[in-house]
Amino acid sequence: CMLCYMILLLSSMKTTNHTEVTEFVFQGFSNFGEHQLTLFAVFLALYIPTLAGNVIIMTIIHIDHHLHTPMYFFLSVLSMSETFYSLVIIPRMLSSLIGLSQPISLAGCATQMFFFITLAINNCFLLTAMGYDRYVAICDPLRYAVIMSKGICIQLVGGACSIGLIVAMTQVLAVFRLPFCATRVAHFFCDIRPVMKLSCIDTTANEILTLIISVLVILVPMGLVFISYVLIISTILKIPSAQGRKKAFATCASHLTVVIVHYGCASIAYLKPKSENSRDEDQLISVTYTVITPLLNPVVYTLRNKEVKDALLRATGRKLS
Repeated sequence: CMLCYMILLLSSMKTTNHTEVTEFVFQGFSNFGEHQLTLFAVFLALYIPTLAGNVIIMTIIHIDHHLHTPMYFFLSVLSMSETFYSLVIIPRMLSSLIGLSQPISLAGCATQMFFFITLAINNCFLLTAMGYDRYVAICDPLRYAVIMSKGICIQLVGGACSIGLIVAMTQVLAVFRLPFCATRVAHFFCDIRPVMKLSCIDTTANEILTLIISVLVILVPMGLVFISYVLIISTILKIPSAQGRKKAFATCASHLTVVIVHYGCASIAYLKPKSENSRDEDQLISVTYTVITPLLNPVVYTLRNKEVKDALLRATGRKLS
């Protein structure tokens, strides 16, 4: 289905994008001059643990039957999504820092933007599904197995992916129907606003569309997570014992940490008013949600989550035996 979407996208671009511009060049981190090798080392040092951590999470959830629960099913899908999300952006960014970057065609830029938007939105709604799972587990534990059945979990994941695909297709078609007069993208990947700035015409309509989409795909899931946690906290406060309250909240701590950072970075990047931010400031914000946020998931769920740590110990213990 995704291949069909991309074929439709590229054919639409050929018929609607009347421009002689055939490729873009990323300016990347050219402002940092001699510090680019240092940035390469830093980003590579962050990228390797990101890939390794997410692969470890997916593997340990798959092999350890203690983690075959809805919460960890969502976590494994989120780890897979984060892995592909970082693969879409970071390798090309790293190559540009050591002078190996090549121009990217319009079709290549549209493809990168399509997958970036799809996976970013998918992550937002997966976190919402995980929040709903925690709500059911704490507020309605007796019906948890019925409500969070395997079929429902698959439907929630499918819904998150579908929303990402539909929104990405809408956004990419809107951007690449614009005529382009410039070729130098003031960024290190094909993000929406830097590409729109290359257009020859007024992009107010596209900016309004981007803002509406951003509000819907960030504030709506964030609002649902907020409601879930209001209900969760009110239920936890009714637990008579302090130990019981602590144990109940501990099951939500990792998810809540990821939610705060993820939605916080997304809000700063896409809901901030149009301003005269410098290119370096915009890139710093982008680095946060493309490099730091994908690393957060494995760090939080391996260092702060007791069940995952116990599963890792069981797996390594078997290997040593």
